[in-house]
Amino acid sequence: MNGWIPVCGYQGLLPERGVCALVEGRQVAVFRTFDGTVHAIGNLDPFSGAQVLSRGIVGTRQGEPTVASPLHKQVFSLVSGVCLDEPEISVPVYPIRVEAGLVQVGTGA
Repeated sequence: MNGWIPVCGYQGLLPERGVCALVEGRQVAVFRTFDGTVHAIGNLDPFSGAQVLSRGIVGTRQGEPTVASPLHKQVFSLVSGVCLDEPEISVPVYPIRVEAGLVQVGTGA
C-alpha cells in the first residue's frame, strides 16, 4: 500500500447510502452499511458502462453486504466485487479504513 486518500468524513457517509470519490483518476463507490462497516468498489457498472454503482441500492444477500445497480439491478458483493447474478463478472474492490473520523481509500500496490 503506497498511501491512503481521505474521501469523506465518516459521519457524513449515511448508512445504506453510497458516495462517489475520485481516487487516482478512478471513480470509486464508497458505502457505509447499516452495521457501520465501510466498503469501496469501482463505480463503473460493467453491464451498462455507466459510472453509477454509488447510486445503487444497498442491501444484503445471504448475510453478505451488496449493492444493486440502479440501471439494470444486477447485485454486486461489497466484499468481493463479484456480481452475484452473473459470477463471471466483477468490479474492483479497494482497501478502505476509517482514521480520525475520515474514510480513506488505499492507493497503489
